[in-house]
Amino acid sequence: MIAQTHRDRALEVARRQGIARGRDFDAAGVPRVYLQRLRDEGVLQQVGRGLYKLANAEVASATSLAEAARIQPKGVIGLLSALQFHNLTTQTPHAVWMLLGPKDWAPTNPSVSLKIVRASGEALTAGIETHQVDGVPVPITSPAKTVADCFKHRNKIGLDVAIEALRDLIKSRKGRARLNELWRYAEIDRVQTVMRPYIEAMVS
Repeated sequence: MIAQTHRDRALEVARRQGIARGRDFDAAGVPRVYLQRLRDEGVLQQVGRGLYKLANAEVASATSLAEAARIQPKGVIGLLSALQFHNLTTQTPHAVWMLLGPKDWAPTNPSVSLKIVRASGEALTAGIETHQVDGVPVPITSPAKTVADCFKHRNKIGLDVAIEALRDLIKSRKGRARLNELWRYAEIDRVQTVMRPYIEAMVS
């Protein structure tokens, strides 16, 4: 009866969290040995170090973003990964691009490949949206903030990628309405001068 209770609790935690950490199961009073047992039975799937999800759970295309957010909760998904999430690029990043503060811990040997970009102040904290991915709250830069960030880090991702993202944003349904927002983030990122000629050419 006790084993069944632990099993039920473990499944409930995994169902509620989407991707659950070992500490989530600890808080529910589920011994770690039951996680290994459920994994061996094929009920739980281990998707990373100390990360589990229900084996039959539907997998979103952005699952790696949820894993990254679980691995380093202080990180913000940005740049190429945020562009892909917002459908603003034809690029398919081979790693999850994450913004981290100057002193935040960068995971070593994570279960998903991470590309860490350091940021501080409003460049790190402004323009963050929280999206649910596989039941996990994932902080992702907004479309306008992402485009501004791409110009700021154009040497890392390529100016052509930044221009493509800007064009897609302006052409999108709310593109024109986002121009004021875009200028605000360009100011925060100090890329107004770089972005101005491209924006003026696209909206003229």
